[in-house]
Amino acid sequence: MTYVISSACVDVMHKSCVPECPVDCIYEGARSMYINPDECVDCGACKLACEEDAIYFETDLPDDEQGHLADNAAFFSQVLPGRDTPLGIPGGFAKLGPVGVDAPLVAVMPPREVGT
Repeated sequence: MTYVISSACVDVMHKSCVPECPVDCIYEGARSMYINPDECVDCGACKLACEEDAIYFETDLPDDEQGHLADNAAFFSQVLPGRDTPLGIPGGFAKLGPVGVDAPLVAVMPPREVGT
């Protein structure tokens, strides 16, 4: 089980969740943040800190957000430019920094104007 970041984060990314994560498992894509399911310890600190109410425990994810569960995991299975292996378990966002790409579902979402 893990927490999942929903579409409410896309093109917003306040990042208020990042400093609250005790295991540094929230990563920055180009348009959204992603929680590494292999690193998450299910503490819920990120959910409480999220300014957009975009974070759900996977069993509480609304029906219209279910695609983000697989998409979040897919983010960590991508092979990024300049790498030979999938992102996998990179060992913390602070170590890796912004990735600059998104998972498939987020990548094809139309741009959203912040505030809408």
